[in-house]
Amino acid sequence: MKLLSNKSTLKGEISIPGSKSHTIRAVAVAALAEGTSCIRNPLISSDTLSAVDCYRSLGAEIDKSNPEIWVVTGTSGKIRNKNQLIDVGNSGTTLRMALASAALGTPEGSVTFTGDKQIQTRLLGALANSLNDLGAIVQSVKGNGCAPAIVRGQLKGGRTSIECFTSQYLSSLLMACPLAEGDTEIEVTLLNEPDYVKITIDWLDKQQIRYENNDFKSLFIPGGQHYTAFDEAICADFSSATFFLCAAALCGRDVLIRGLDFNDSQPDKAVADYLAAMGADIRQEPNGIRIRASALKGVEIDMNRTPDALPAMAVTAAFADGVTRLVNVPQARKKETDRIACMAVEMKKLGADIEELPDGLIIRGGKPLTAAAVRGHDDHRIVMALAMAGLAIHEPVEIDTAEAMNVTFPEYVTLMKKLGADLNTTK
Repeated sequence: MKLLSNKSTLKGEISIPGSKSHTIRAVAVAALAEGTSCIRNPLISSDTLSAVDCYRSLGAEIDKSNPEIWVVTGTSGKIRNKNQLIDVGNSGTTLRMALASAALGTPEGSVTFTGDKQIQTRLLGALANSLNDLGAIVQSVKGNGCAPAIVRGQLKGGRTSIECFTSQYLSSLLMACPLAEGDTEIEVTLLNEPDYVKITIDWLDKQQIRYENNDFKSLFIPGGQHYTAFDEAICADFSSATFFLCAAALCGRDVLIRGLDFNDSQPDKAVADYLAAMGADIRQEPNGIRIRASALKGVEIDMNRTPDALPAMAVTAAFADGVTRLVNVPQARKKETDRIACMAVEMKKLGADIEELPDGLIIRGGKPLTAAAVRGHDDHRIVMALAMAGLAIHEPVEIDTAEAMNVTFPEYVTLMKKLGADLNTTK
């Protein structure tokens, strides 16, 4: 599918769908809990539905017939691992979270995880090594540290040291280790994207899980704990809101985005600060965040905490006067794609002056961009960012692999159109 993006002026108000990060964690906690939980306002996307299918395979009963409330009857921590094969699609969060969950099964059973072509390039080695330290047996089928991966044995607890190139490794351990038989000590030698671990910690706090956290340098988790049923609403997704905040900063006459909770731990709420630093006309109001287009200037942004915002910020920087440096985000090369390289290639097609760094991008903005056919690389965030660029370019921009938007944001085009965006999909 292709997406055709035309120059537009945005005006009006929208509400952002629920958070992917929270929805997947809610599914995992509910699936591991005792009793029946209600997940209200879940994000319905390919990634979250992959999580549903995955945790069903691990033994949870999940009724998603009502799109506004998913009802989950948990396993009480007794994971089913009867030699099943689980395909997580394109969901890296599901793959890594469920890898540790599967280690809570019986010692004799196994679970094999696989996924699409992109998923089979996502690294698991450090997480697998830690799970092996803690009693499980996790092996990469191809021996390359990626899926397909087999989980055998049983998580017992113990000591491990882990380098978290992605925060998902630590979140996976934190979700499963409270249910292990023994206590767990984790030494963390590197942690990128720490705020995503804070989202996991928030779920542990809601569940009254006991742990000791030494500033994410080391953690101690007593074993023998359990999760209980809950009734929770999922808050709006700041990662999805990023595209609307940036688009409005470029071509918004008066845009109000409702439903964002700046008290939540989602790291991409920092995008509002990034835009303000660039000179955007943006302010929080009681009923949402309001933003209008204004002259933007280049800045330097440490994006280690917000790798998902890199594509949208790269586009925004191309329309700002001066030089923008997006730095300290090497993990962006190991997402669904190498987002640093892909954004450099595609933005150059549009005429941007953009340079790759090992850990980011330099964008020399202010140069008029021109229309072109660009590749979305089957990456939802690249597709949506390039579509955002088209809204500020005089001639149409065509983006391929637009179906990738369904991974996290099926409503992207609908909500953009509600604000007046001229976006159209074609076969």
